[in-house]
Amino acid sequence: MIPIRDTQRSHRRPFVNWTLILLNILVFGFQLTLTEPELQAFIVKWGIIPGVITNPSRLPPGIVAQTSGAASIFTSLFIHVGWVHLIGNMLYLFIFGDNVEDLLGHGRYLVFYLTCGITASIAHIIFNPTSLVPTVGASGAVAGVLGAYFVSFPRSRVLALIPVGVFLPVVEVPSIVFLFLWFFTNLLSGVASLGVQAQGGVAWWAHIGGFVVGIVLSVMWRPRRRVRS
Repeated sequence: MIPIRDTQRSHRRPFVNWTLILLNILVFGFQLTLTEPELQAFIVKWGIIPGVITNPSRLPPGIVAQTSGAASIFTSLFIHVGWVHLIGNMLYLFIFGDNVEDLLGHGRYLVFYLTCGITASIAHIIFNPTSLVPTVGASGAVAGVLGAYFVSFPRSRVLALIPVGVFLPVVEVPSIVFLFLWFFTNLLSGVASLGVQAQGGVAWWAHIGGFVVGIVLSVMWRPRRRVRS
């Protein structure tokens, strides 16, 4: 399913969410100026390479020097490997992020987003500790946003395209169903990937980790409503 919009209204402008989207687009724009060898070096430098972080002593010093080490847990959140990768993540962030920012407030939302992204990166490393494949993308942080939306706006509905052969019918789906299916398919894929050496592709456990942390943090950090007598 491809989301188009949701029915949940925001009461304030999502400045932080817009800034995060813009920053991802600007980084991708910079990537477009690089040659293919420069782009590969850029991804190796700033993307997550679990084996470099968990056991750098087993690797040649020259290879480790080409990476940013533990800093990639953060920097990888703003790099994408293609238009589909970028647009997919930014579409989900645009549709669901404004409401989570509205719920948490601007400053808390920024900390929430980065915390989910960093935790998702760590989850990817834990489940792929020896992988030497660079991993990039905002999807772990975006998954945290989806987790927060899942528990905070269960009555909202999502207008989505559902590919059926050559047809793309538009259907309104309860957000709790839409996001549950998103998480469940990622969980199945993550479980199926256990014990398989990562060769690139989707970082399923980053999605799962981000989603779960998003649920926990949104419950812990959401403002408590004051009851007036």
